[in-house]
Amino acid sequence: MSQESIRIGIDLGGTKIEAAALDASGAICARRRVVTPRDDYAAIIRSMGALVHDLELELNQRGSVGLCGPGSISKLTGLIRGSNTEVVNGKALPEDLSKILQRPIKFENDANCFALSEAIDGAGKDGNSIFGVILGTGVGGGMVIGGKIVSGCNHIAGEWGHTPLPWMRETEYPGKKCFCGHQGCIETFLCGGALTDEFKSRTGLEKTGKEIVALIQQGDSSALQTLVTYQDRLARALAMLINIYDPDIIVLGGGLSNINEIYFGLNDKVSAHAFTTDQLETRILRNQHGDSSGVRGAAWLGASPEP
Repeated sequence: MSQESIRIGIDLGGTKIEAAALDASGAICARRRVVTPRDDYAAIIRSMGALVHDLELELNQRGSVGLCGPGSISKLTGLIRGSNTEVVNGKALPEDLSKILQRPIKFENDANCFALSEAIDGAGKDGNSIFGVILGTGVGGGMVIGGKIVSGCNHIAGEWGHTPLPWMRETEYPGKKCFCGHQGCIETFLCGGALTDEFKSRTGLEKTGKEIVALIQQGDSSALQTLVTYQDRLARALAMLINIYDPDIIVLGGGLSNINEIYFGLNDKVSAHAFTTDQLETRILRNQHGDSSGVRGAAWLGASPEP
């Protein structure tokens, strides 16, 4: 078996664990997934190890390995914290996987891996500084500069979802309570549930995100106004990001990034709030790799040299 000739990424999710092998060009040459044994930490480690073993057996090559998942590594303890797969919290996840695979394992959260994937050969490949935005069940983000993840001294860089919505309207204040303990967080205004809540507040009707998108495409006035409100809040939040990070490119990911209408006029609305004197140079783009960005980013992560 040849040494380190492929890059393997593992994406630890709440419902599934996916592993994929990338060749030298970045193309996925094999992938596998299993159901996450959520309440059994030892079984999670075994499952990830088995996925790597099976990919290497199939391709007859040994690979570097990177791992992504929700949460981060505490600088204080060196252990995982903040994962919604709660059984891994307080555990030395990368080290435990490293022991059974007999090689170093690099770990980053899923938003950082998304940003890395899109920065290397996705929508952000033409920029130097990339901010990857996740608009899904939650709102997260990651920053990549010069092809390297910027995680920060507390490992929380990119957590823009847990800052207050900027330039809040009188009707928005003080905002809903967020799971983080604060009120009015961007996440409570831009997550998938926020879209359905806004539609319900206008119509009294319970609709899923997909149903609302279908109504938008049919020209339904309440659905269109819901989108206008969502886009306005997104524009304010992205302008704040630009004022702080000033990235070359912002790449949108997560389920809500698939709504085509979100992009119509978005740059102009962001520009109206960003602290620019003439023209906004930051490009706001849809992701290229979609749901594969997490596992692809993990694969690139594992192959990156030590700083």
